[in-house]
Amino acid sequence: MKKIVLPLVFITLFSCTGLQQIANQIPELSSATGAGQTQIANGLKEALKQGVDKQVSKLTKTDGFFGNPLVKIGLPPELEKVEKGLRTAGLGNLADEGIKALNRAAEDAVKEATPIFINAITSMTIADASNILMGNKNAATQYLEKNTSTSLYTKFNPVIKQSFNKVGADKIWKNLINNYNTLPMVKKVNPDLTDYVTKEALNGVFMMIEKEELNIRNNVSARSTDVLKSVFALQDKK
Repeated sequence: MKKIVLPLVFITLFSCTGLQQIANQIPELSSATGAGQTQIANGLKEALKQGVDKQVSKLTKTDGFFGNPLVKIGLPPELEKVEKGLRTAGLGNLADEGIKALNRAAEDAVKEATPIFINAITSMTIADASNILMGNKNAATQYLEKNTSTSLYTKFNPVIKQSFNKVGADKIWKNLINNYNTLPMVKKVNPDLTDYVTKEALNGVFMMIEKEELNIRNNVSARSTDVLKSVFALQDKK
């Protein structure tokens, strides 16, 4: 899966021991171990919220998907023949309109579903964080993807379906598929585009989060708070 990232990355740094070590190294948090761990956990959640808002919000704007080559949704493999057939028949404008409609549905759906996504992130506990060790550059994103993909799909799918209706993608694709199916010598198609776009929208969200995670891990200037600076200074030493 293409793959989100942000201060989320914090979480990858901590085992229970890791939280204690960080608390000891951050003076303002070291007065009480429990309080320090709680503040660190809260700081990580806030960082995740900011990261999601920064990167995922870009996807909700017009052309957020369609204009971003990293996450632009193209046709599923089984429909590539549809695009080729339509363009060969001089109906390339229909193919273009269909692809744009898929991306518009994703942009609209992510806008509605972002609060759900944020809730999934902020529900992470200290116990969750303690299971993530310093690892790969996208370890936090991988953890988040592994633990939220199923529930996020369940939430995103009906929103995508509603968005198809809202942006008119259902009518565009009905017209597109009907036109294709009338072409001579073609095998009729009837793809589940809601499922496809749901998965692609999730892929795009995770990819943008990973982008932010890598930015924070690699660029000191991207660490906008004292907590971020302190935590990632430890990572830099590994």
